[in-house]
Amino acid sequence: MNGFANVGRAFANRNYRIYATGNAISLTGTWLQRVAVGWLAWQLTRSGTWLGLVSFADLFPTVLLSPWAGALADRRDRVRVIWATQIIAMLQAALLALLTALQLLGILGLFALAAALGMANAVNQPARLALIPSLVTRADLPAAVAINSIIFNGARFVGPMVFGLVIAGGDVALAFALNALSYVAFVVALARLDLPGGEGRAMRPRMLRAVAEGYLYAARHTGIGSILLLMAVTSLGTRGFIEMLPGFADQVFGRGPEALGMMTATVGFGAICGGFWMVRRGGVEGLTGIVFANTLLMAAALLGFTATTRFAVALPCLFLAGFGLVVSGIGAQTLVQSAVDAAMRGRVLALYGMIFRAGPALGALVTGTLSSAFGLRLPVAAGAMLCALYWLWARLRQSAVARELEAVPESAE
Repeated sequence: MNGFANVGRAFANRNYRIYATGNAISLTGTWLQRVAVGWLAWQLTRSGTWLGLVSFADLFPTVLLSPWAGALADRRDRVRVIWATQIIAMLQAALLALLTALQLLGILGLFALAAALGMANAVNQPARLALIPSLVTRADLPAAVAINSIIFNGARFVGPMVFGLVIAGGDVALAFALNALSYVAFVVALARLDLPGGEGRAMRPRMLRAVAEGYLYAARHTGIGSILLLMAVTSLGTRGFIEMLPGFADQVFGRGPEALGMMTATVGFGAICGGFWMVRRGGVEGLTGIVFANTLLMAAALLGFTATTRFAVALPCLFLAGFGLVVSGIGAQTLVQSAVDAAMRGRVLALYGMIFRAGPALGALVTGTLSSAFGLRLPVAAGAMLCALYWLWARLRQSAVARELEAVPESAE
């Protein structure tokens, strides 16, 4: 069954319905804080380098912790792992609010707290991704992945709108406090899940051996390895542009925080539209081609964004970039989730999550550093060109990759 009936089928699963509701509230707070952190970093330093560094601090811990976190997701109760990391994230947001309200937060403190949140998210993400197949039936998995992306990008749309209202009152601390409160809804939702005992405890090899097994499995799988490499290049070259938007709003377009909120929300709106377009699809047939096509769309849209100084032209480009970003991301995750061996799910998805989070962090760091010498537009355009050039090479292997990913093995049942 295709179309929006897929949404009803996914939400018919009680556990998924509860999880998605709590997740939606929490992610709105997350995006509210993410925009606020970027704006505060810019206000404290007026430096593209620091924008990149703060983003790097939030996202790069995934590289260090994901191997361990993926093995943890395959051998511990995933709900408990998620619950613990959400409590840590809630405390981090509360501390941000307190220090900002007391005017005690400098750029080094902001960097340190961003790194603390990054570590919590690095542990959280593999368990969170690996939990989804336990909340829905296999037939509903593609729709569930798409709905998760709609929720994430809906939050990316709503969060910046809330930020615009909050910053109009001049109170960044309130944004952090609201995020701290939003975690409560997700913690309550996790407590209401009714799952079989032992979720995520199927294997008990030594940790280092477990990590090595997962990485070797992904590298040797023609389809999974290729799609992860594609995601690595696009994450490094293009996905970090969002962290640079505070600088674009101020330096390139000569506007204030309201424009930043509008730009971020436009990316989110494009992503929501992409998510709704994807949720109407059924199954994985033809999905590899969609991932490749939207990778190219994202690169082309960013080239258009960096080529203009007109705000009215930049916004449609951001919409298309958001659309391509989320469609390629949903497609890639769905293909990996569908093709991966169940016993390797946590570790392979940890690798996927590491690429998805660390790539933009490295990209933002490089772009922010280069912006000091070349301005913001040229580094972002160079990343988009890198993505487009890699797409030309990868397109030649698309048929072989599709055969591996779209013919789901029995072990993934």
